Amino acid sequence: MTNSWFTIECINRRTTAISEYGHWEQGHSYLFEGSRKAALIDTGLGIGRISDVVRKLTQLQIVVLTTHCHWDHIGGHGEFDELAIHEDDQGWLEHGLPISSQEILSNLFKEPFSQKLPRCFDPYNYHPFVGKPRHVLHDNDVINLGDRQLKILHTPGHSPGHICVFEEETGYLCTGDLLYEGTVYASYPSTDPWKLHDSIKRIDSIEHVSRLLPGHKRLDIQRSFLSKARVALDKLADAEFVKHGTGIHECGDISFIF
Repeated sequence: MTNSWFTIECINRRTTAISEYGHWEQGHSYLFEGSRKAALIDTGLGIGRISDVVRKLTQLQIVVLTTHCHWDHIGGHGEFDELAIHEDDQGWLEHGLPISSQEILSNLFKEPFSQKLPRCFDPYNYHPFVGKPRHVLHDNDVINLGDRQLKILHTPGHSPGHICVFEEETGYLCTGDLLYEGTVYASYPSTDPWKLHDSIKRIDSIEHVSRLLPGHKRLDIQRSFLSKARVALDKLADAEFVKHGTGIHECGDISFIF
């Protein structure tokens, strides 16, 4: 199903991927519907109104779970009332990202759009969301949606307050920008390559992960991709490359920039 800018794909009957394939980063947000409320994991770029799509999918109360406070994951936050973010990224959400508007726009337009932009989008008035969250998340918090529970896993590295979201019943693991097929970034001053390595080791140790739901690129990556990334990082760590300034490390279908 396509809604002009967004592509909607069914993961299961009550779990939906809302994707922005028209942008070079090909970002994904995820809607988890419970019996009492629904969780929206990230809100994308803010190019289209993601709330319009969400309201066509569910009338449940929405809580937005922020995997991390980067501009391409909080673009639609202003369209929702109930926002949640890890305490270590809270300051960025409330006071703004430590990155210039020029750099954000440069990333936004890094490659040509492959889909027609929505009429409501004004690229010359594009600013990342700034505001206060209603909920501050901590490691191992459980978000109760009624008959579904989502566990918050603090997985720093890509950002200080990065989280993954795990549903034990289905085995779905939302990895945000910690891991996806393509280039994983841990080269900015606010990143930490060593913590990213530790975070990937942590989520690789989780039993019963049935499916990875990444923040970008291909949706259909296998559980084995997680172990492959951990092994690659273990080898880079042995060679003392898991630190800032060591550059690009290509490891098959995944790359790391430190």
